[in-house]
Amino acid sequence: MNVPSSRPAPALDESAFPEDAVEVGRVLGAWGIKGGLKVKPFSADPQALFSTKRWFLQPSEAKPGQQVPRLLRVVQARDQGDAVVATVQEVDDRDVAQALAGARVFVARTSFPTPDEDEFYWVDLIGLNVVNRDAQPLGEVVGLIETGPHCVLRIQPAAADGVSPPEVLVPFVGVYVDKVDIAGKLIHVDWSLDD
Repeated sequence: MNVPSSRPAPALDESAFPEDAVEVGRVLGAWGIKGGLKVKPFSADPQALFSTKRWFLQPSEAKPGQQVPRLLRVVQARDQGDAVVATVQEVDDRDVAQALAGARVFVARTSFPTPDEDEFYWVDLIGLNVVNRDAQPLGEVVGLIETGPHCVLRIQPAAADGVSPPEVLVPFVGVYVDKVDIAGKLIHVDWSLDD
């Protein structure tokens, strides 16, 4: 039997860095005269930046000691060419915004928009194992390459005798990709080890 507690529940720290945080862009610098930010998204379709009003920052690796707020509460964000421009509650001064240049922008993976069937986020493909139609393991997805018309899976085969073989590159298109099983952490492809 549950007995109500007279103590209030602990408040959740909304500025806590999410466990499922994914880096989605970098602050380029100030935008406008009132402390707006210009962000370079890592995707041609920056929907992850628009899907939440909470962006998390980490300092740039190139700027040791850079001071950045942990959380930015987005008031407004929109596309502007190859960038996203935004106003945030925590920054209302152009100099402060410019000082954030290079900061890494993260959002919680759970806030990403739900992809359509047969659409996948890169972050969900990295780390999956790849096998071909003959059940031969090709390796693990370590990254993707954007080529314009389509993406290419970068697959690292398992090391043999301490030597890492060269990466296998497989176009991420229906002709070569038979099935993506996110839950099973496996991608099935029509690709020979000799290709």
